[in-house]
Formats: sequence, C-alpha cells, structure tokens
Amino acid sequence: MVLLIQHGTVVNPAGKSGALDILVEDGKVVAIEPKINEEFFSTFNDVQIIDAKDCVVAPGLVDVHVHFRDPGFTYKEDIITGAEAAKAGGFTTVIMMANTDPAIDNVETLEYVLDKGSKTGIKVKSCANITQGMKGLELTDMEALLKSGAVGFTDDGSPILDEAVLREAMHKAKQLDVLLSFHEENPAYILSSGFNHGEASKQLNVGGADRLAEIRMIERDIKYALITKAKINIQHISTTEGVELVRQGKMQGGYIFAEATPHHFSLTEEDVVRYGTYAKMNPPVRTEMDRQAIIAGLSDGTIDMIATDHAPHTEEEKSRGVELAPSGIIGLETSLGLGVTKLVRSGALSMDQLITRMSYNPAKIYGLEAGILEIGKPADIVVFNANKSWSVPSRFASKASNSPFIGWELYGKVEYTICNGEIVYSA
Repeated sequence: MVLLIQHGTVVNPAGKSGALDILVEDGKVVAIEPKINEEFFSTFNDVQIIDAKDCVVAPGLVDVHVHFRDPGFTYKEDIITGAEAAKAGGFTTVIMMANTDPAIDNVETLEYVLDKGSKTGIKVKSCANITQGMKGLELTDMEALLKSGAVGFTDDGSPILDEAVLREAMHKAKQLDVLLSFHEENPAYILSSGFNHGEASKQLNVGGADRLAEIRMIERDIKYALITKAKINIQHISTTEGVELVRQGKMQGGYIFAEATPHHFSLTEEDVVRYGTYAKMNPPVRTEMDRQAIIAGLSDGTIDMIATDHAPHTEEEKSRGVELAPSGIIGLETSLGLGVTKLVRSGALSMDQLITRMSYNPAKIYGLEAGILEIGKPADIVVFNANKSWSVPSRFASKASNSPFIGWELYGKVEYTICNGEIVYSA
C-alpha cells in the first residue's frame, strides 16, 4: 500500500519539519516534500490519502514504561489489549516492564512476551529484570537476555537495596553497553505507599510515602553511576530534589537519564484527595512545587522522556479503599492529550520539545529505530489535532479504566496511528 499524508504540519525533531507532505511505500518513508504532486505516485495502483489539514504529523510516539500484565495478570491487561491502548494514544513503540508472573528474568518468558508483542501491529519491546525474581539479591543472565531481545533492564516496582548488587549490575551494564532503569523508592521512608506524606496522607489518614524515599535512592544511584560510567534511567521522577540531582549528575558528565509521567506533571496531592485510589500510584504525586519542578526539568532537558507508567487494575481492586487498593493508573490513551494541554498550551514546552520527549529521546536513549521521519526509515507516524478538544471517556481501548482523568477536557486528539506504513488506528 502507498500512503500519502497531505496538508499537515510535520513536527520532526531530528529531521525536516514544517508544512510538508509525506509519501509512504512498503512501510518506509519515500518522500518528504512541501507538496507531493501526482507524478510522485502516478505509477502506483493503490494510493490512500490522509488529509492532515490542521493536524500535527509526527514520528510515532515511544513509551519506554508500560505494564501489560502478561503473563500472570491478564485479567487486568494483556499484550494485545495493551497494544490497542497504545495505538489509540498514538504510540507505535512501547517497552514493557518485567514485573510479571513469572518475572521476565529468563529467556523463555522474554521470548513469550516478544513473540506475542510481534503480532500486535505495533512494536512491542521488553525490558528484562536486573535481578532474579526481582529480589535484589542475584543478577539475571543479562548477556543471554540481551541477546534474546531485551532492550534494557529494570526491577521496576522494586528498588534494589543491596549496594553490592547494584554496583555489580552497573559494572555489567557498562560492559554490555545497556541501560539500567531504576524504581527509586526506599521502603525505610514509606509508612504506606501510593500517597505523599503531607497533606494527602493527613486528609486520607494514612502514613504516606516521604519524599526522602526517592531522594536518598537517586543520590545513591547517581553516585555509583558516576563511578562506574553506567547508563542509568531514573524512572517516574516525582520530587524537586530528585530533578535537581539528575540535573547535577548530567553536569558532572554522567550517563544519567530520567523520565516523568503525565500524572506527575498534571496532578498534585490535592487531586489525590479528590480522586482517591484512582490517583494512588508509586511514587505518589506530590506538591505543586514538585509538579512545577518536573515541568521545568522537562523544559530544560534535565528530564529526557515522558513515559506513562501505564498500570492497569480492575475496578474491584481500586474499590478496596485507600490502604488496600493497588497503586497505579492507566496512561497510554491520555498521555499525548495531557502533554499538549498541560505543557504546550501552557507555554512550558514547544510542540517540538514535546515530540522530542515523547518520541525522539526515548528511541535514542533505548537504541530503537524510531523517533524520526526520514527517507528510508520505517513509516511510524502519529497524526493529531493539537487544537481539537476532547473529553476523556469512562471506557478505553485498554481492559482497564483506572484513570483520574475521566471527564477531563484535553487537547491533542489522535486522528491516525501508522506503524510500518499501515494505519493501525483511526479516530
């Protein structure tokens, strides 16, 4: 199939941008020109035309942090439904976390998830675990997992507390030239997870998670990353101090990267009181000062990536009350809308910066063939209307609907998601 995208505004951080048409053939970009006339494609039998008038045309979005709950928890989500949510959100590449059951600490489970992901119509990648069973005691066979297709390593959901194991992992990652991603919450500072220790914990009458839980872990991990020269990613950053530590780590020459979630740049602990368990997540959303620090970090490049931490749970699970309900919210279908609404329309980021954080940087940091529109490269494309408002529905392409953003009016409506030249989603 030949696909022609006309009349759109191309936002392409690493390539040609502006009022451009894009021609796609056999899954690749074959032309990017101000106006692609009929002679470009007159010899083709089947040409599908997308009129992208008033729309942004950008590289397909890349989410480096999703939980598809497969294997082990497929009543919440599975790889097929998770991919459908990704398509609806404009994502053409996603990276799954490894805290499944069984955990992705072995080649067999890794091959299972990658095989299933290959049948979704988008590019579903996966991290593997840093430690066996996510227990933080013994490293996995990182070399074998890397050869079998892992794109990085993480024990997301569990911090690595043993410093000797952490150093060993960093030395191994340096040797293999692979990224380690860290969940930065020290349980010593957490009385009850999911809520900030502050106004939220007081009003909900729970202990909460102190900000030091994150700060102390980031301090430690950046220190060892600077020593070992390992590449590390600080996941779902939530504190002002954490952002500054990453900023300083970069200035000292470390291979330090960081990601922020849409909920951490859109919500504060006051919203947790309003939305209850539907705004319960680890690490928790915190104060307005922290929210603004995260936005500033995204603006100045301290925070490299926007990642959803898409974490599906059932309605029954989220109805168990503040202490018993699991942490996490879904995010794939609202991420772009929140980015456009909270960051671009507020003037905090340009559209180019937003696409850089949501597509180009994630692909570059994880070494993926994505994040750019260029002749000869895969035609992974999102088309969205940045000026079109839409209301977040109560039901999603995801199996789950655990989102505090239901009913919010957002801008940035995804019209088309295209992967390898195939339209995988249309509004």
